[in-house]
Amino acid sequence: MTDPEDARRVEIKDGDHTVATAEVSQRADGTARASLHAASGHVAPGRRADLVDAVVDLPEVQASSRLEATIPLGDGETLDRLRERTEETTSRAAGSTALVDASLPGDQDRPPEDQADHPGRPDAGPPPADGEAPRA
Repeated sequence: MTDPEDARRVEIKDGDHTVATAEVSQRADGTARASLHAASGHVAPGRRADLVDAVVDLPEVQASSRLEATIPLGDGETLDRLRERTEETTSRAAGSTALVDASLPGDQDRPPEDQADHPGRPDAGPPPADGEAPRA
């Protein structure tokens, strides 16, 4: 992390309870750094992915070309979502954490759910129903 005074804190809450947090900062070389953590115990599925989305959608992260993140080792949901939202993603274990290095895509204007629903072209539309011929 860089200077803590320059870091931004992101929180994901379920009701009054904070279930996931991140500290995010930006370096002058165009790299964003993030440290992501989930609360101990049960965290509802999807909340860790929500944290990744909140971090990647921050203006300072979108203005960066690279993301360096630390996540708890074994946090598959967070790692999977980071891989979905970034490119050229690599990870390695370092003690009880995983270090993730990734490139940030140039086209972050489109929400990730649009990309997941319509792979290929943006106008591809929904997949054909069972028994229906694929669209050309």
